[in-house]
Amino acid sequence: MDGLSELELDGLPLGMIQLDSQGKILKFNRTEASLARIKAKDQIGRSFFNEVAPCTRVREFYGRFQEGVRAKNLYQTFGFIFRFAHGARHVAITLFYSDKTNSVWVLVSDQQVPKDGSPPRNRLA
Repeated sequence: MDGLSELELDGLPLGMIQLDSQGKILKFNRTEASLARIKAKDQIGRSFFNEVAPCTRVREFYGRFQEGVRAKNLYQTFGFIFRFAHGARHVAITLFYSDKTNSVWVLVSDQQVPKDGSPPRNRLA
């Protein structure tokens, strides 16, 4: 992931966000920007957890991020719900620590919520 160009990141079918160890956004692909209805370039340099997605500043998301950065070891996938003004978005989040860049990649893929009420299934590629 670290070696992908901006064009390659933008061409991926899932959201990709690269964060430094403090949670500052280094890269934000067009796919995620489109789904979140924000401009990708406007997010670079902003705090993901405080400014862009404050709903993620919870133990299940931010806590995992902090622990992974501290340990320099992180690869976890979990379900999450982004609550936007335009509606809720059920997603699968994968947090991946990169030794090469000392950063964390946030992979965001949509989940389908089954009509029978069972837990959503991940659609990660």
